[in-house]
Amino acid sequence: MMPDTHKPISHEGTVLIVDDAMDMRVFISALFKTNGYRTETCRDGSAGLEKAREITPDLIVLDVMMPGTGGALMYKALKTDRRLKQTPVIMLSAVEQRSFQHYLKMLNIRLAAPLPAPDAYLEKPPDLPRLLDTATRLMALRKG
Repeated sequence: MMPDTHKPISHEGTVLIVDDAMDMRVFISALFKTNGYRTETCRDGSAGLEKAREITPDLIVLDVMMPGTGGALMYKALKTDRRLKQTPVIMLSAVEQRSFQHYLKMLNIRLAAPLPAPDAYLEKPPDLPRLLDTATRLMALRKG
């Protein structure tokens, strides 16, 4: 009998996926789970921030446009939180990166300490190999 060469690689890490679209949460969660990661999902920035504080994930995949507390406000809260500010964040959104960068620039005018750019910004629909490669690279960098 031939060995199964398609088993998922065992990774250590938890990915928090925050997106208001249930199908996107399920889809991205399945991608990470089949590649050996643990996942948690939330449907808005408020629940996402609460979950991030509870579990201290190794990576956050964050949508920008969500009702209520959107991704940009969650991102601001993450980057000003003592425990979470080093957590890598991949912004995954239908909003063009240029538009998000402009928003971040306008937000920084009002802040004493400017927010850093996200660790990565990918537009929807996601290129799955790129999303996975980016996530793996960011988590490896964090673990040093």
